[in-house]
Amino acid sequence: MSEIRLYVSVTEKVANDILELMTNFFGEEDYAIATTEIDEKNDVWEASIYLMADEEAEVHERLREMLAEDFSSLEIEREVIPDIDWIAKSLEGLTPVRAGRFLVHGSHDRDKVQVNDLAIEIDAGQAFGTGHHGTTAGCLEMIADVTRAERPRNALDLGTGSGVLAIAVRRLLPIPVLATDIDPIAVRVAKENARRNGIVSGIEFRVAPGFHSTAFGKYGPFDLIIANILARPLMKMAPQLVANLSGGGSVILSGILASQRWKVIAAYNSAGLKHVRTIWRNGWVTIHLRG
Repeated sequence: MSEIRLYVSVTEKVANDILELMTNFFGEEDYAIATTEIDEKNDVWEASIYLMADEEAEVHERLREMLAEDFSSLEIEREVIPDIDWIAKSLEGLTPVRAGRFLVHGSHDRDKVQVNDLAIEIDAGQAFGTGHHGTTAGCLEMIADVTRAERPRNALDLGTGSGVLAIAVRRLLPIPVLATDIDPIAVRVAKENARRNGIVSGIEFRVAPGFHSTAFGKYGPFDLIIANILARPLMKMAPQLVANLSGGGSVILSGILASQRWKVIAAYNSAGLKHVRTIWRNGWVTIHLRG
């Protein structure tokens, strides 16, 4: 069944107002909501909600009622999300990747696992994170180092994608992990990957844009927060991310080009964290900061 995106085109300020409204209206349900910048020069943003096709009529009506009081002039537009799994097509045949003690491999490469490997089986699919990208591999290496040195009591994987980083934490320590993503497909895939890797408890998967979910209050604050997203949203969410961090806790950030490193570090220094270490991989960096 197809996935549908309902959205309105607005300014950044209005998009944030509508995101707050949608959080109140839909925050406890399994819908992904998001704001996306379309045109920086002309301040064009989209505020979106993602749903399955058979839910469209009901959600469209609820969205229209939500907008009626303050934003009645806005037109609700729709987009059908293609069913074709282009990521799977582009990643077919990938070889296993080593990152520290971790070996991330597809099901066709189970014979490559060695006795002392911390193996994570992830097939190419609809969610980002097979270990081949420099950001994912850097995070895996950093997770191993930080968890060994600090022994956190709980963790948050923000923007979990395939679930590989949340699975990695559970491979290392028997601690509770909250794994969130804006994309419901990614959350479903991450749950399946956790089960495939023998993890049936200990990871709570939730659909959540940014920090707009009651799950963060329920499971946090966190001793360790991992966010492999992109530099700009990471900088924007720095105050919220640090607000969900335990005193003295650690943050692992990636999805950051080497040229963006100091801007990200500066944003988190301003939020009260100190830079500990940076890993460089293929033009991308993974940054460890601590409170």
